[in-house]
Amino acid sequence: MNELVNKWYRNHALIYKLLLLLGTTFFIVYLFPKTGKFRYSFEKGKPWQSENLYAPFDFAIKKSKAQSDEEVKRITDNNELYFEVDLKIKTSAINRYLEEFNTIFEDSITGFENRLVLYNQGQKALEDIYKYGVLNSVYNYDENRQIILIENNKQKSKIQFKDLFAQTDIRPYLQGVLRQNNLQEYESDFVSLFFNIIEPNVGFNKSLTDKVLEERLSTISPTRGLVSEGTLIISKGQVVEDNQFNILDSLKSEYESQVWSSSNYNWVIMAYTLLVALALLMLLLFLRKYRSDVFLNNTKVTFIFFNIVVMVVLTTIVTNYNSQYLYVVPLCILPLVLKAFFDARLGLFAHVLTVLLLGFIVPNSYEYMFLQIIAGIVTILTVSELYKRANLFISVGQITLIYIIAYFAFFVIHEGQISNIKWETFGLFILGGLATLFVQPLIYIYEKLFGLVSDVSLLELSDTNTKLLKELSNKAPGTFHHSLNVANLAEASANEIGANAMLARVGALYHDIGKMKNPTFFTENQSTGINPHDELSSKESASVIIDHVINGIEIAKKNNLPDRVIDFIRTHHGTSMVYYFYKTELAVNEFAKEEDFSYPGPKPFSRETAILMMCDSVEAASKSLKSPTSTKINEFVENIINKQVEMGQFLNADITFKDIESIKRVLKLKLANIYHLRIEYPE
Repeated sequence: MNELVNKWYRNHALIYKLLLLLGTTFFIVYLFPKTGKFRYSFEKGKPWQSENLYAPFDFAIKKSKAQSDEEVKRITDNNELYFEVDLKIKTSAINRYLEEFNTIFEDSITGFENRLVLYNQGQKALEDIYKYGVLNSVYNYDENRQIILIENNKQKSKIQFKDLFAQTDIRPYLQGVLRQNNLQEYESDFVSLFFNIIEPNVGFNKSLTDKVLEERLSTISPTRGLVSEGTLIISKGQVVEDNQFNILDSLKSEYESQVWSSSNYNWVIMAYTLLVALALLMLLLFLRKYRSDVFLNNTKVTFIFFNIVVMVVLTTIVTNYNSQYLYVVPLCILPLVLKAFFDARLGLFAHVLTVLLLGFIVPNSYEYMFLQIIAGIVTILTVSELYKRANLFISVGQITLIYIIAYFAFFVIHEGQISNIKWETFGLFILGGLATLFVQPLIYIYEKLFGLVSDVSLLELSDTNTKLLKELSNKAPGTFHHSLNVANLAEASANEIGANAMLARVGALYHDIGKMKNPTFFTENQSTGINPHDELSSKESASVIIDHVINGIEIAKKNNLPDRVIDFIRTHHGTSMVYYFYKTELAVNEFAKEEDFSYPGPKPFSRETAILMMCDSVEAASKSLKSPTSTKINEFVENIINKQVEMGQFLNADITFKDIESIKRVLKLKLANIYHLRIEYPE
């Protein structure tokens, strides 16, 4: 039992990764749509590349969107309009007519004959106006549009819209009546009479009209025919015309609308699980082979898987809500984040795997995957220094432009024209680009949650006004000056070989903070001429010197410096010796042990930590140069670095001989500039 427990404990990291793989796989598969998947891809106007396709079952042919829209428009345009008539208003107007007429037109004024004609024509006009009714508002309908009048909740008659009187039609109509009877002189009073008594009595019944329209629209059939099982749909090499395209699209919709049945549910789940697990396994194998430091860190592996799951969840939510907004999801945040915390190659690899997984979820999967992979490549190639805000804005602009260009190309390929292009999609790409800017605060959140460090944090740490560096400059000013010089050398060397210059600079600034504990034991801080090593034995002196590494690690952890920076403190001397005190001890004790005078290590295990070891040794030893010349400097740099190579200090670092030669060249040039001779100015 104990042996089993010990075995589990020894392999707990591997077991955790296995559980993480399985948990992530099942969660992603759970998000996948529970419908069938059409296994053929096709495009209108392109040849059918697969074998002859026969109908696997009976299915209906869906109407195209254009056909459905045309039918809806036809029914909507021909739908009858319902107007409601208020008969009480008509009765009231007729009753008031006689009373108002007698008041305005008296015999003494108009004469009996004219008065009688006016009265009769007015009564006839009133009947004509209220024959169907007067509209209560302005309606912009075609004059020949058929309408139905409703009186007392019962259908009265079907008429044309032009048969109703608009309020603006009353004055011209009355003027025409008076003109026909040569009574124009009474126009003002006659028109005023009618405007006093006439009130609108016909109004549009929108609820009833909409209800009837809805009933008619509901009768529209979404299909226009049936394909029987075994019918040849399309032959290999045949061009996909409109008719075949509609049939194929109908068959595809039929597949995707079929929910997994209990008979094949388990098989489909197993198939999806295998594919997702295979993709995630490729990521773990990539980490194990090419990023072993990341693979061995369970927190970092969890962080990578977490980001992939977040992108899958966001895409699933948007797709289920409305796939039209699919490109608002800022998928390029994934490679940006992974590049910020790790490197570009890992970021692109994880991005491609994520896009492949999303191909199971999104519509038009080929188009989607092409766009997202191209955008991911552009993201990796354009964003070099994320801590510079201008770089991020420029990169987001380039990513958005790539989206727009690729989408435009796909649209032209599919449609063969640009007249009906959906310009609002370009706005969605812009929104997605703006959402990508959220990567800056997201990186800060991730740093706090997962204890990681990015170039943004490194930029903050490089500020010499930080509390720790100010303390170093106060307690050990010589060491602080030495660290600044090493930082400049390391940054230049890292830029020369394409390493992380910001990381190398920050590591150099903090690599000797352990000297704050006993600053006067280091020559650069001895300003009084008193050397405390004179009071100690060689072995004790070596112990004090070596301890500055351990002290530095303790101070760094106490001040919450990131592990990536602490690595520089731990490795900047590797397993080298405090050679001066070893030789001193050897002079009095021939049995002196080398391990008593050697740093505990480890050796540098990255290009940046290897750069620091070289720059630190060269800068510290350069103080001993007397009358430096170009030849002396070159030999000096060659000897120090060649000795480190011979001692195997760089065996664990991912650095080549070509890189080392480039670093030598930079150091020689920098030291030559530092120690250049000036002319002697006259007094």
